[in-house]
Amino acid sequence: MLEIGRLRREPDLVAAALGRRALPWAAEAVAAILERDRRRREELTRLNGLRTTRNRVSKEIGAAKREGRDAGAEIERMRGLRDEIAEIDASIAASDEWIARELSGLPNLPDPEVPTGDESENLVVRSCGEAPSFDFEPLPHWELGRSLGILDTDAGSKVSGSGFLVLRGAGAALQRGLIDWMIRLHTGEHGYTEVRVPYLVREEAMHGTGQLPKFAEESYVTARDGLWLIPTAEVPVTNLHRGEILRGDSLPRRYVAYSPCFRREAGAAGRDTRGMLRVHQFDKVELVRFERPDASRRALGVLTGEAARILELLGLRYRVVTLASEDLGFSASLTYDLEVWSPGVRQWLEVSSCSTFTDFQSRRANIRFRPVQGAPTEFVHTLNGSALALPRLMAALLESCQRADGSVRLPSVLEPALGFAEIPAASR
Repeated sequence: MLEIGRLRREPDLVAAALGRRALPWAAEAVAAILERDRRRREELTRLNGLRTTRNRVSKEIGAAKREGRDAGAEIERMRGLRDEIAEIDASIAASDEWIARELSGLPNLPDPEVPTGDESENLVVRSCGEAPSFDFEPLPHWELGRSLGILDTDAGSKVSGSGFLVLRGAGAALQRGLIDWMIRLHTGEHGYTEVRVPYLVREEAMHGTGQLPKFAEESYVTARDGLWLIPTAEVPVTNLHRGEILRGDSLPRRYVAYSPCFRREAGAAGRDTRGMLRVHQFDKVELVRFERPDASRRALGVLTGEAARILELLGLRYRVVTLASEDLGFSASLTYDLEVWSPGVRQWLEVSSCSTFTDFQSRRANIRFRPVQGAPTEFVHTLNGSALALPRLMAALLESCQRADGSVRLPSVLEPALGFAEIPAASR
């Protein structure tokens, strides 16, 4: 959440930064919030004055009673003050609620590094690895998966409807093995602590990370309990410290979590509907970091490198892309996407978004730290990144590792985790 103090100090800068997100109403929204805030502060000044007067009149009433004088006029004045104070109190409370609601609807400000524009302005920072070469026409993963007997979209549709899939045999084992291998890498080499988190969360948890109210239509919610199915492990992991004050010497805190993710993809009808590219339920390994503000920018580079390490070990061609302002997520200030080349579909597939949220999420979730004992508290900076998201990783892996006979030879680095290195072609 944006800080109201920043709107007061830099209204033009905030409006201009929000305008970079293609929000034509941004300047008007900022002006409206500041006007309501101005009236609220005027009311607060008046309220404090009335309370001072009330205290003085109360003393006058007490003195009159002690001296045996008639205090009727003072008592009547006290009633008037009480009613006026109650009215202003209610007005200030209404303003507080309105300002908080309006601020919660404003996205984070893009970092100056972020290019201005839509996704066509996304900037490729670097490309790594070599694209696989074939002496045959590579199959898209949905044809390859069907021929291998490991991907069954028809069964997924029968059980749950369109946008769901079933993995069978080596496909299910590959996904499970990839998850375990990635978590072991992040805990063993990158210093993350693994956590296992709930997949259903309260509304305030979704609000804390910025999924609500913006993405309510993209999310699943249970009717009976009002619990939300998580769109990413970022939500429960970030909220592990909601409302807490962390010790400065405990930072950074780094967590890795596996979870299924649930997304309606309501605005994506007709896009990438074949195979594994866009589904309503998918698995993901997520990295979440809590950092001091002065360390968060460097931490974003480290986080992105940790996610990219997966692709390097798998020998996949990938690129790092800085997202432009209109393509930036609601809570993010700066995002580096990792895109892997998938030769069967001839597309770059996003398998990770690594973002710094600065203090945007921590203000919403009230996560602070105390730099040293006795010092004032500050808001932490939060970061997260997929490391990595399945099933697009699997799609690229299967397509990149396919052979002319229809089999798939997986990278040797996975064999200890999987117990196999090859998915044989189906017998004809």
